[in-house]
Amino acid sequence: MLISHLGHSTVRLELAGRSILIDPGNFSTAWHGLTGLDLIVVTHQHLDHIDPIRLPALLAANPEAKLMVEPTVAQAHRLPRAQPLAPGTRLVLGEVTLSAVGGRHAVIHRDIPRIGNIGLVVEAPGEPRFFHPGDALDTIPEGVDLAAVPAHGPWCAMKEIIDFARQLGAGQGFLIHDGLINQRGWALSFERLNDMTATVLTDHRDGCPWQPA
Repeated sequence: MLISHLGHSTVRLELAGRSILIDPGNFSTAWHGLTGLDLIVVTHQHLDHIDPIRLPALLAANPEAKLMVEPTVAQAHRLPRAQPLAPGTRLVLGEVTLSAVGGRHAVIHRDIPRIGNIGLVVEAPGEPRFFHPGDALDTIPEGVDLAAVPAHGPWCAMKEIIDFARQLGAGQGFLIHDGLINQRGWALSFERLNDMTATVLTDHRDGCPWQPA
């Protein structure tokens, strides 16, 4: 498995001969111009997780790629080729299995209606079991080896992120959802999570592909 953190919540996975891009949003530009994708997945409709202006160009550059989205995404944005990926759904792509879990975005404020959100569990024979939660901390899949852990958001506090990482129990991880904080805030989250959970976080903000142990 090769993983690239392409800014904020955008992650590229390459495993078992497949290339998957998760959450190409407007807080990141590193995914612009990517080719060779087999699957593009969007966890929810917020623009930091999907850029409907730039996404058509990505689809044109990857004509064979499937676009799978949390079901309400296609209602909020007009997207070519979008297919719904509902919670509880499993998608098989060669030897890769992607499972959609969860269902709703974390609470931002009681006066803001909650929207749909899916977490993504990605696995293949002989590879670490990977989890990207989107914008929610209330679903804890079993057997996760590698986790994308939110660093910060208007919908979560550090105490909640620490408890999420402890419950998940992944051996390895890296921070995502970090586009709203500066270097000091990122370092605080990184150090606290490394000190207070069993998950060993590593820094991959350079966007370069890396292979988990």
